[in-house]
Amino acid sequence: MVTMLDVTFDSAGIQIAAHLYVPAGASAAPAIVVGHPGTGVKEQASGLYASRLAEQGFVTVAYDAAYQGASGGLPRGLEDPAQRIEDIKAAVSFLTTRPEVDSESIGVLGICASGGYSLPATAGDHRIKALGTVCAVDVARQFRLGSNGTQDPAVFQAMLDGAAAARTARANGEDPGVLPLFPATADEARAIGGEHAAEGFDYYCTPRADHERAAKAFDWTSVDKMATFDVFAPVPLIGQRSLLMVVGTRAETAWMTIDAFQRAVGPKEIFWVEGASHVDLYDREPFVAAAVERLGAFFTQNLGVPVS
Repeated sequence: MVTMLDVTFDSAGIQIAAHLYVPAGASAAPAIVVGHPGTGVKEQASGLYASRLAEQGFVTVAYDAAYQGASGGLPRGLEDPAQRIEDIKAAVSFLTTRPEVDSESIGVLGICASGGYSLPATAGDHRIKALGTVCAVDVARQFRLGSNGTQDPAVFQAMLDGAAAARTARANGEDPGVLPLFPATADEARAIGGEHAAEGFDYYCTPRADHERAAKAFDWTSVDKMATFDVFAPVPLIGQRSLLMVVGTRAETAWMTIDAFQRAVGPKEIFWVEGASHVDLYDREPFVAAAVERLGAFFTQNLGVPVS
């Protein structure tokens, strides 16, 4: 039996809303921080993985990033890479305060954008003993280069123009508006970004997983905050801590997981989920079951035996 608790913790002065999943009988147990995809919330993919890993006996925490979901921070819908990394470290700090958790046995699981952010978080925080990712991306690369790496550079340059105009408008007391992330229909999404974009629309904008607090737009300053960020550069600093990267064989974004994997210098594994796309790994079976089974074995090996 797993109990889910509504909890909060501080991340650089911002209150973070989270769900803590505690297996029955947990005491000084291994624990895992689970981060959500870009635009996601804890009630979606990260909560699913957190609950499934808790069923295996790990204490887990899924949280909403600062400026998003039920967490605090202004402006709303800001995607700030530095803060996103801080949120992961703050979640680790939170777990060290819990009596259910062994503070020497904490790992991180990052999904999609959080998979990218978890790399520098782990590189800079030695309290993180092992790192797993699911369909990891560097969201800044995705904005700059597109999900498949072939986007016309002019697209991102136009976004930077929009971000600059928004900063000027705000400085002059005007409402700069927001950067919309989804079109009106799946067909429009497919026309703009191919099947990957259509699958994202199906997940975030239909009853499949739509949530009222999931971001449908970003604050424009997200663009220039991401412009020069590189979550892959610090990967060698992870050193000899173990890394498991789960990715679907049909994932358009797999090139980013491969890039990060090649930079790792310690124990590492790519686990390919046959037939899965990027978005399939958010909630589709049997893909999630395969990922969770491998992740559970990985974290058991590197954090210790979970609650039986």
